Amino acid sequence: VRPVISKMDFSHSNLFGYIEDLQELTIIERPVRRSLKTPEEIERLTVDEELSDTERAVYLLSSGQDIQGTSVVANLPVLMRQNPAETLRRVLPKIREVLHVAGVEMQLTAAVSFLTVLQEESVSIHTYSHSFLHIILQNLEHRDAGVSNAWLETLLAVIEALPKETVRHEILNPLVSKAQLSQTLQSRLVSCKIMGKVANKFEAHIIKREVLPLVKSLCQDVEYEVRTCMCRQLEHVARGIGTELTKTVVLPELIELARDEGSSVRLAAFETLVNLLDMFDADDRSQTVLPLVKSFCEKSFKSDESILVSLSFHLGKLCNGLYGIFTPEQHLRFLEFYKKLSTLGLQQENGHNDNQLQLQTLEQEKKYISVRKNCAYNFPAMIVFVDPKNFHLELYSIFFCLCHDPEVPVRYTMAISFFEVAKLLNSDVYTIHKELVTLLQDESLEVLDALVGHLPEILELMTNGGENNGSESKLLSIPDLIPALTTAEQRAATSLKWRTHEKLLQKYACLPHIISSDQIYYRFLHRMLTIILTNNVLPVQKAAARTLCVYLRYNRKQEQRHEVIQKLIEQLGQGKSYWNRLRFLDTCEFIMELFSKSFFCKYFFLPVLELTHDPVANVRMKLCCLLPKVKSTLKIPTDKHLLQQLELCIRKLLCQEKDKDVLTIVKRTVLELDRMEISVDAFQKRFYENDLLDQEKERQEHLLLEMEQLEKEKQKNEGRSTNINDKMFEKKRRDSKTSSVLAKNINLSVPGSSSGTSAGKEEKKSKLVRSQSFSTQALHPKYSNIDKCPNKSSATGYTSSVSGMGKSCMLSFNDDSFRTHSTGNSGNAAFPSSSSSRNLFNSADQKNNGNKESQSRKMSM
Repeated sequence: VRPVISKMDFSHSNLFGYIEDLQELTIIERPVRRSLKTPEEIERLTVDEELSDTERAVYLLSSGQDIQGTSVVANLPVLMRQNPAETLRRVLPKIREVLHVAGVEMQLTAAVSFLTVLQEESVSIHTYSHSFLHIILQNLEHRDAGVSNAWLETLLAVIEALPKETVRHEILNPLVSKAQLSQTLQSRLVSCKIMGKVANKFEAHIIKREVLPLVKSLCQDVEYEVRTCMCRQLEHVARGIGTELTKTVVLPELIELARDEGSSVRLAAFETLVNLLDMFDADDRSQTVLPLVKSFCEKSFKSDESILVSLSFHLGKLCNGLYGIFTPEQHLRFLEFYKKLSTLGLQQENGHNDNQLQLQTLEQEKKYISVRKNCAYNFPAMIVFVDPKNFHLELYSIFFCLCHDPEVPVRYTMAISFFEVAKLLNSDVYTIHKELVTLLQDESLEVLDALVGHLPEILELMTNGGENNGSESKLLSIPDLIPALTTAEQRAATSLKWRTHEKLLQKYACLPHIISSDQIYYRFLHRMLTIILTNNVLPVQKAAARTLCVYLRYNRKQEQRHEVIQKLIEQLGQGKSYWNRLRFLDTCEFIMELFSKSFFCKYFFLPVLELTHDPVANVRMKLCCLLPKVKSTLKIPTDKHLLQQLELCIRKLLCQEKDKDVLTIVKRTVLELDRMEISVDAFQKRFYENDLLDQEKERQEHLLLEMEQLEKEKQKNEGRSTNINDKMFEKKRRDSKTSSVLAKNINLSVPGSSSGTSAGKEEKKSKLVRSQSFSTQALHPKYSNIDKCPNKSSATGYTSSVSGMGKSCMLSFNDDSFRTHSTGNSGNAAFPSSSSSRNLFNSADQKNNGNKESQSRKMSM
């Protein structure tokens, strides 16, 4: 290796080394020069620019090279849209000529282009069949199998759109000769697939007379490929001819094919039988289908393993399709057969391998993995087969094995079907909580991603499903849930699969309905803030910001809420990194969506306006785009001083802004702000939906404040006299939020006055129960769509019942997060606020002002 020279040295010894290096470079460069086009080649590829699109296409098809002709064929749909008549008259005949000698690439391109023209309906179907159909039929029997299949797919799509008479004369009649034994194998295979498609186009008597003779002939073809292909098309034929003809014509053919010497033919016959179970009556199922199925099951392990994968895939449909004719012994036999398939290829319980499965080859191992994966796919169907009541006795051991299977595809399939299993088990869902924790902690992120898709619904069933069993605490059934959830998030965060991390953070917005406010605060809320501050992926940061806002919305302690708000303003809004300040604006958008107008104005309005002086243009630009939403949170005359601050910031931006892009957006924003109307404190018809939604948010804010205040008073005044049982019940209620059970029997209402000075102990207790009921109900995903809010004039007299899910007027809580369908701000506020007070820590003033406002609104309404 030549030493590195720090300075250029042109002495005789070193110059020789430089020359060697230059020679090496020229050797590397030679192949590049050889690949360049010569002037003659460039001349042949040059086309006159003055030619029209049609003339250029004709010229390139006539004298151009193959790559140019392929480009013209690919551009055919565009030419048909621009000038269909001229394209059909001049370009299409040239394409027809070129395709006779065209290569594979042009043939495949033409098949796709012809299909695109059909789908875009550039011409009528009559014109299409007259111009394109013959070209498709001519190239259908191309010597290349890939090209032939491409043209066949195009033809099958065309048959769907063609009128019956055209199909009969142009396709069905020539098919008689194409299906003869004298034709090539490729021709007979094409005939089989066309036969299945044509069977749905005609009446039963036409199919019986013209199609069924060809079907029988192809079912008895000498080549097993043809018999297999026709056997798979018998399902379409049966749907076309009806039940009676299926019983007399199709079923005998299937029975004969099921005993065929070719394994692929037997497999096709078995799958077609399973798919046609609904067309057979009870006698056919018991006397014909069931014996065949039993024979397949017995042979699959002994002599015909080729059908094992297909049998495991269709077993759920098969068991439920034949359920009515099973004897108890047959029912038990099929269940045992499923259990055997579910553990195929694994060690037995005693630690020794089955003798038949020793020395497995790699191919066998792959087959066994596919079988167990299919068993996982069919697990919900097998629960129906054995009845969910018998799950623990009959299927739990298999469920455990499949969730702990050593292969990722099996566990992945179980994670996908976990929600279906939980729904079927209903009140017995607590029996599978350990497997939920196991899958959450799975080493494969694919399994976690599959499980997270329905995680809110699964946790909902887990925590509420046990109530019918008299479970006192929702979390008693899943004690390891919180560690499993935190572990899953950390593993997703350290991986490179940020989409899984984003999806997981979005789904974690359901946790306020599952676990207590304190658990969320200490285990999840600060983690969301850390992700916003440290993660480098924007979608992940936004997902964490939204979920953090949801946690803040349902936090039940004022001190904790103040702390989070302060951190958001200091670490994001006033952060040193402009990236954090941008995320602060994103978080403010979620605040406006989930909280009331007064909440945003009280805590975030001024910190947002401070960013008009930000030194980074991107921050100012994003702020300007957000200003219309910010203005929509104001109410006149209460927020008149904030409106003045907003107008002052806009004037400063117009006068002092130097960045051209920011100034352009500022001018556009000014026009939009001028057209906006600001709502007033009084109720208005034009803002009916938005005002009603905002009043509901404020009502819930005050309820959360009252709930916290009353809990403190109860602990202070009645804590010493409360017996041990009451303390235990109160602790469990706070930790697990079982107050949702109470909410089912209690109507929500807000008293006219928030002051509790003269209230007795009984009144305080009932008030506390109502507050607790609201706290839990607001989280329930089934209730409350604000768009469906009843037309009532009293915001404070708003009542709702958990049992009346359709009558509720709460925040909608779906799979991903909280959403509302109103055009204005949506969501509920979890923070006490009032329109007349903006002090951060004066909770007493908040309370009094809030009640005064609610009274004034009730009067105005």
